[in-house]
Amino acid sequence: MQPNVLRGLIRTMRPRQWSKNALIFAGLIFDGQLTQANSFIRVVVGFLLLSLTASAVYLINDVTDVEKDRLHPRKKNRAIPSGQLPIRVALIAAAVLPVIAIGGAALYSPPFALVLFAYLGLHITYSLYLKNIVILDVFAIAAGFILRVIAGAVLITVSNFSPWLYVCTGALSLFLAVGKRRQELLLLAENASDVRSTYNDRGYNMPLLDDMLRMVTTGTVLSYTFYTFEAKTSLAPNVLLVTVPFIVYGMFRYLYLIHVQGEGGAPDELLFKDKPLLLDIVLWGLTIIIILYVIR
Repeated sequence: MQPNVLRGLIRTMRPRQWSKNALIFAGLIFDGQLTQANSFIRVVVGFLLLSLTASAVYLINDVTDVEKDRLHPRKKNRAIPSGQLPIRVALIAAAVLPVIAIGGAALYSPPFALVLFAYLGLHITYSLYLKNIVILDVFAIAAGFILRVIAGAVLITVSNFSPWLYVCTGALSLFLAVGKRRQELLLLAENASDVRSTYNDRGYNMPLLDDMLRMVTTGTVLSYTFYTFEAKTSLAPNVLLVTVPFIVYGMFRYLYLIHVQGEGGAPDELLFKDKPLLLDIVLWGLTIIIILYVIR
């Protein structure tokens, strides 16, 4: 394989977006097993297998969207639309990666392999069909994030893992997906329907997306607050309530970035680009670790 093609393949596999797969560690962290070596190693291996599966999904998505991506001001520079990565090579890689990932997972943990298979099936269905259906498209994205959390939970034996974390994950992913749709609609303007069919006259518009954004913003904060009431720690009951301000600030900051700064088209990139948002997430994570693992 030529070096330029290999670089294109790696770009299309999107290793930077593997950060989304860190949700697989949620069960490990919130169940208090982060310091248990066996559990930690199992989830790290699961993270790598999940990331390979996710990369196959990115390859499939870019192949199916190649013509529309060539009309997008940012996506036209991706490896497949720009011609750096031949479609044939992308399809071969998209077929090989799931075989390696799901096959390895089946030997490692059959329930985990089933979750990976469901994840792959969901995203293939999204790439071929669901992304063209208003509302169901963002629901499919949220389901993918929830499957990441489930993947981590089935890899280990959890005993103190609240189902509210699934609700929080779904609500937050809806928040990010709707925010991304809103900013993409603004960015593309009159060319929006050429790039994404859900931006036509009977699809998304700004009033609808703004109403959806308000709803999922409230739902995310409330669901996380409910989780903090239920979570068990070695400290006083409901001590995790002290982390709620971090969630509220993070969401307010994200809303500021999309409404005032015009950001939000790529949430994963925004996380690493906006220092106040990144600092807020780091402080939230450190506070969680201190409460669950340091103060006893």
